[in-house]
Amino acid sequence: MGSLNVRRAARIGNSMGAVTDLSENMAVLAKRNDIDFIVGDWMSEYNMASRGAMKASGIDSQTEELEAQFEANFLESIGPCLQDISRNGIKLAVNAGCSDTEKLYLELERMIKEQSLNLKAAWVEGDEVYDVIQQGRKEGLKFRNITTGQQIESWEFEPIYAQCYLGSWGITEAFRQGADIVVCGRVADAAPTMAAAAYWHDWTRESLSELAHALIAGHLIECSYYVTGGNYSGFKTMRRGPTPLLGLPIASIRHDGTFEIGMEDRPEVGGEVSLNTVRAQLLYELQGKRYYNSDVVAIVDQIKMEQTGPDLVYVCNVGYEKPPATTKVGITAKGGYQAEVHYFMTGLDIAEKAKMLEEQLRFCLDTDKFSKLVFTTTGDCPINPASQDAATVDFRIFAQARTIEPVSPRNFLKPCLNMVMSAYPGATFGMEQRHGFPKPYFEYFVTTVPLDRIKHVAHVPFANKHIAIDPPADTVPYQFEQEIEESVDVSPLESFGPTTTAPLGYVVHARSGDKGSDANVGFFVSNDDEYEWLRALLSVQGLKALLQNTYSGKRIERFELPHIRSVHFLLKDHLDRGVAATSSYDALGKNLAEYLRAKHVQIPSSFLARGRI
Repeated sequence: MGSLNVRRAARIGNSMGAVTDLSENMAVLAKRNDIDFIVGDWMSEYNMASRGAMKASGIDSQTEELEAQFEANFLESIGPCLQDISRNGIKLAVNAGCSDTEKLYLELERMIKEQSLNLKAAWVEGDEVYDVIQQGRKEGLKFRNITTGQQIESWEFEPIYAQCYLGSWGITEAFRQGADIVVCGRVADAAPTMAAAAYWHDWTRESLSELAHALIAGHLIECSYYVTGGNYSGFKTMRRGPTPLLGLPIASIRHDGTFEIGMEDRPEVGGEVSLNTVRAQLLYELQGKRYYNSDVVAIVDQIKMEQTGPDLVYVCNVGYEKPPATTKVGITAKGGYQAEVHYFMTGLDIAEKAKMLEEQLRFCLDTDKFSKLVFTTTGDCPINPASQDAATVDFRIFAQARTIEPVSPRNFLKPCLNMVMSAYPGATFGMEQRHGFPKPYFEYFVTTVPLDRIKHVAHVPFANKHIAIDPPADTVPYQFEQEIEESVDVSPLESFGPTTTAPLGYVVHARSGDKGSDANVGFFVSNDDEYEWLRALLSVQGLKALLQNTYSGKRIERFELPHIRSVHFLLKDHLDRGVAATSSYDALGKNLAEYLRAKHVQIPSSFLARGRI
């Protein structure tokens, strides 16, 4: 685009934060004539594993026939929008191809032709790297798990598929060749936003400061509603509209990379873009102060934000490092089969009832044949409960095995149900028993792969071009473990005055998430004195104390973001093998923050006097 756009920011709206997002979002943005780009992300570690496994097997588990493994939801979203995208001159880049990006491109081309439009589509290849991983193993390359530190040689599962996270330059090159729509299988979450900004402002690979800012802009809008009030701990005071819907985010990225986050302004939607919602989304899924991407590393500990208007936050002061010579890759393997059964317990003596049932079930089940057998009691009966529902808790029996036989209905579901007549008082099993039948699950090994082994290609069929994207030439090593930075020059907790015992979340916001089996959680407050108290309270040892029985005993990394009054932690290998194989209810790590906000601490009474969150 060149110098014509030095004076104007690139306006980029996000229409999709996950495959479970609202498919009509894209139509909302496509109708606007003040949007330059629409981006969207249909991908996650869960569908990377499941779609990859289905492609590797060649069979769809529901239809028992060959089926393309892209996200058809994207086609449902874009079909009604193509006319508006063409009319308003909007460019589009999305993560939706999963394991069949070319097939998705061909379907998109068919739809464009059916509507007699002149839109030009392209697609990006290179994320499927199973052959690269297998060849590297034969050559003796070491593949270390990012979260656990395990080497793949000691992994007990056999890989069947591998998919890496590509950078932004394939999309950028497709735009430069004239593409209106670029579909990808798996680029990094923020890559479509980075590509849009790089194309608009004519950035080069050496524009590291600009790219680092765009990386964070992409991170802030990549989850759609999360930056406009979704998953926000201050939700009770958030603006409500006539409908329960929230506004979609729009990033305005300037020529120097600094940017503003805003939102679309339909009168029927609510939500907000505030310092709090932007801080919350920044902290979501961080892995440390270094935010990695294969084009640049953003350093976020000195980031600054300013509320510049209603629903408008300006972000700057993002640091940067040269990109790594590697990129993240997820390796999928068949894990085996899993099943679960639920019982319900009510009233008094919940712990004793759970212990009795667990002992009976362990006696009746052939426990040695399970690779995992977990008994979980969720909830508790309050004192003098107001209703029977309030007095009822869930008792879950979760089993995994490498083969199907141990979790077959005869060996798992039936023995679990048959215990009901001799169990605790009020013993009642869940009437929905489909979860008790075995289903396959997949193990997921997250590692890194050298970028110079990947064939990253932008396919531009309308120009008959296939543009190879070179790996970065000037790199720094990837850090598997980042620093543990404890507070310095902190005031003693008693220096903040009289205290009251109360939940941490009365005065502290928090956000948590997952990456593989790691969980992260970031805390932030509104006032300087609260931040000084938070720094003193939340050391690594302080967090361990808050976690209590939830602490896994693994490494915890910590750093501070002083300009936004935040303290961040990364809990290494805290989750149970990641979302594709986990036995946890908190499969995505999102409830970790809310658990910690519920923990009681000594809070300065002067803070509570300001009002609770």
